[in-house]
Amino acid sequence: MRTNTVWNWLKQCYHRLGSPKWFYQISGRWLPWFGVACVLLLSIGLVWGLAFAPMDYQQGNSFRIIYLHVPAAILAQSIYMMMAAMGVVLLVWKIKMADVLAKALAPIGASMTFLALVTGSIWGMPTWGTWWVWDARLTSMLILLFLYLGVIALREALSPEDAAAKACAILAIVGVINIPIIKYSVDLWYTLHQPATFSLTEKPAMPMEMWLPLLVMVLGFYCFLAWATLLRARHEILRREQQAHWVRELMLRE
Repeated sequence: MRTNTVWNWLKQCYHRLGSPKWFYQISGRWLPWFGVACVLLLSIGLVWGLAFAPMDYQQGNSFRIIYLHVPAAILAQSIYMMMAAMGVVLLVWKIKMADVLAKALAPIGASMTFLALVTGSIWGMPTWGTWWVWDARLTSMLILLFLYLGVIALREALSPEDAAAKACAILAIVGVINIPIIKYSVDLWYTLHQPATFSLTEKPAMPMEMWLPLLVMVLGFYCFLAWATLLRARHEILRREQQAHWVRELMLRE
């Protein structure tokens, strides 16, 4: 009996996740919560990190850019893995909502990758004495940006929409091999880039007064990701489902 109950619950979740109408309705409830959490966490993290965290004994105040650079770099990699997961869901289980989410994620991921590269270059100038070096970490992050741009361009170039969705899913899945290269590049090759500043699996390499505001910033960036993804996904649902009866009724009410 218990097995049947769990199975029925899983089937119900499967059908709900595949329903644009259900996702639109439930995401409308989540959206303000993620928005408020994003504003609070980012405000607290920035003020804490920029004004109250102690100065680094080697890098001085220039280290403070980690409060933007590290969360952006973490999200850049996380978002691409999410896109690859959505690609698998689309290709295997044919859930079109997976493509909606993948499409919503791609520009956010590209923006985070660009932010990580720019802040990394700004950080590198006082630390290394140069804006850019072709080391393994920076090069693999640049490749990640090109992968994001490739997915976005491929979607715009192909039609019909179903063909574009499948092509983007395949590219995202193939490109995910770059993520472990980014992560382990500082261990596998000689590089100027320092080891991971922040990790949930290892003891932080910095004092608690420095990494706690960084943790708050990472959580704030993830809340921003959730908020922005839901907002973009809801817009995409309305575009795709504009002929559906429930969308017409929604437009009439508004």
